[in-house]
Amino acid sequence: MRLKEIHRVKSITKEDFVRDYVKKQKPVVIEHLIDDWEAYKKWNLSYIKKIAGDKIVPLYDDRPVKHDEGFNEAHATMQMSEYIDLLKKEPTDYRIFLYNLMKEVPSLKTDFKFPKMGLRLLKQIPMLFFGGEGSKVFMHHDIDWANILHFHFEGKKQVILFPPSETKHLYKVPYSLITREDIDFDAPDYKKFPALKKAEGFICNLNHGETLYMPEGYWHYMKYITPGFSMSLRALPRRFKHLRYALYNVFYMRHYDNFMRRRKGQAWIDEKNERAIVNTHKN
Repeated sequence: MRLKEIHRVKSITKEDFVRDYVKKQKPVVIEHLIDDWEAYKKWNLSYIKKIAGDKIVPLYDDRPVKHDEGFNEAHATMQMSEYIDLLKKEPTDYRIFLYNLMKEVPSLKTDFKFPKMGLRLLKQIPMLFFGGEGSKVFMHHDIDWANILHFHFEGKKQVILFPPSETKHLYKVPYSLITREDIDFDAPDYKKFPALKKAEGFICNLNHGETLYMPEGYWHYMKYITPGFSMSLRALPRRFKHLRYALYNVFYMRHYDNFMRRRKGQAWIDEKNERAIVNTHKN
């Protein structure tokens, strides 16, 4: 794949950020946006264990989607303290995904601010994501086509992004938010998935305290190089057609997909995966 390093800036004004990245829908890494947050100084795995160790958290791994699992249904649960001990002890595929820990531990809300960067950030849903060494988040885009500020804490995480214009090369699974799950974006099988050779995207490694801006509708694949966690703040899509896509996903697509899973079972999943290849190669 043709991947360019995501542009980096030390800091940036709201005006420059909106003009150069939001309006142009280009990703950027801002290295020192949150240096004045308490979270920048305090947030690490040990602190989360101390303040939220007794919470029961939903866990996800990299098993393929099954017809009898609900939309974003967790694969397991564990006490946060046990999960963090596991992260520190050994590599694990278990991840925490889209978890609103602030709802259960409100004191965490005092550790961060909503950056005034020209995005109307939604105040209700700051989401946390955790992963162990080597764990991967499959290539997907978000259901709401949001503009996302993604703040990373502890360790290092690799991110690969593709703009929506590259969907035609990515083997998107119909009626879903994902690409084929058997694609290894670290070492793609071009014999099986030749269209990936044409995909043009972006790559970066995020370190503690760095912020990644992901424009609306961008595909993203993430790999935890070391154990760590991140927080995302999101703003609704600015472009009307992207808002339309988001409404379609929320109010029609996911419900239709769940209906077809109940009706056709695993045959529906297999059919969608086959159509991902057929549709991509047709394009």
